[in-house]
Amino acid sequence: MSRSYAGLTYEEAVRAYAQNVTSACMMRLQNWADAEDCFQNTFLKLYRLSPEFNDREHLKAWLLRVAINECKNLLRTRSRNLPLDSAEKLASPSKEDESDISWALMRLEPKFREVVYLHYCEQYKVAEIADILSLNENTVKTLLHRGRKRLKSIYGGDGR
Repeated sequence: MSRSYAGLTYEEAVRAYAQNVTSACMMRLQNWADAEDCFQNTFLKLYRLSPEFNDREHLKAWLLRVAINECKNLLRTRSRNLPLDSAEKLASPSKEDESDISWALMRLEPKFREVVYLHYCEQYKVAEIADILSLNENTVKTLLHRGRKRLKSIYGGDGR
């Protein structure tokens, strides 16, 4: 019997949400190998647990929550950070990347990066981000506000 995930087969779910999960992992970890590990663990949990989903948006939110938790677990167990010189290389825009905001997102602290990424790139509302990250809505609003200010100072602008 074939499993269904909000009307999608497992393969369709992986194809549909691979980019979302990969981006969330890269924003958090800034390391491709670690992001791949968390990506695989996320979809492995989907396959093993086979939870019921109300719709595709519920599936996407569940995958992002699991991916972010996988990233947090990886960082906690390895207790290591990306060296500053590596982060600076990742965060330095090339000429073709100057219009792409992802290099600026990579320079934000993870707590701001996750919230800003989920709000602007994944188009989640504050309440949904609070649910995904297990945070209070006011905390999400504060992180968004501070993240925007930091992003503006990194990306360009006077920081006001």
